[in-house]
Amino acid sequence: MSSDDPTYDESVAQGGFRLTRQRREVYDALLDVRDHPTASEIFLRAKHRMPSISLATVYNSLEALVSSGLVKQVNLDRAPTRYCPNTKEHGHFFCEKCHEVQDIELLPGQSPQSFILPQGCVVTHHEVSLKGLCQKCAQPAPLLS
Repeated sequence: MSSDDPTYDESVAQGGFRLTRQRREVYDALLDVRDHPTASEIFLRAKHRMPSISLATVYNSLEALVSSGLVKQVNLDRAPTRYCPNTKEHGHFFCEKCHEVQDIELLPGQSPQSFILPQGCVVTHHEVSLKGLCQKCAQPAPLLS
């Protein structure tokens, strides 16, 4: 995605945030490899292209990007928060062996309305997270002869 992406500019501005080089660098680092990185991993990626960026700036930028609706937080148990630039409705699959996180599509109609909630409850946010072994990790180990 290029630095003159109107969606990025509009979303950040509508969120009440300034359009800074550092925010854009953090966003680009997320778009470059869509692997659900942690803030520390994003910091290391951004630091290659912008050596002066700090970890605090990365955290602040991620907070602004989440507030602007450009990035989603992915929380899996007690693990560090990961970040996802896919803003379409989707869930996540976490491999318990290699720790890779993958986007998963939700079936049509799969929404908070699919659940039977206690009377009077209103869902304001929902996340679908599944755990198991990815295809690579689920393969049986080859037999050694």
